[in-house]
Amino acid sequence: QVQLVESGGGLVQAGDSLRLSCEASGRTFNIRGMRWFRQAPGKEREFVARITFAWSGSTSYSDAVKGRFTISRDVNNTVKLQMNNLKPEDTAVYYCAADDQYDSRYWGQGTQVTVSS
Repeated sequence: QVQLVESGGGLVQAGDSLRLSCEASGRTFNIRGMRWFRQAPGKEREFVARITFAWSGSTSYSDAVKGRFTISRDVNNTVKLQMNNLKPEDTAVYYCAADDQYDSRYWGQGTQVTVSS
C-alpha cells in the first residue's frame, strides 16, 4: 500500500504561482511513477502531469499546462507541481496518484486550487 498526502493548494489571482506537494509513504519502493490530475466542478478528472521514478525521471504534461507547470521529485519521494502563470481555468481540485509495479494506482485526498480573475 502507498499513502499520498497533498498540500499547497489555495486561492490566488490570475498570473500568480503555487506549488503543490504530494508526499508518498508506505511501500514507496514499488512506485514506478506519479501523476497529477485535476477535476473542475461539473467536469471529469483530467491528466495534468506525470513523472517516472526510473533513472531518467522523464516527464510529460497536458497541452493545457505545458510551459506553465513543472513536475519534479525530491529524493524523499515527494513530488511537486510548480504552477506558474495560473489562469482561472486552472481552478480545480488537484489530486496526485502513484502507480506501482503491480499496476495499482493510489490516490491522494486532493487539494483545492482556486484562481480568481
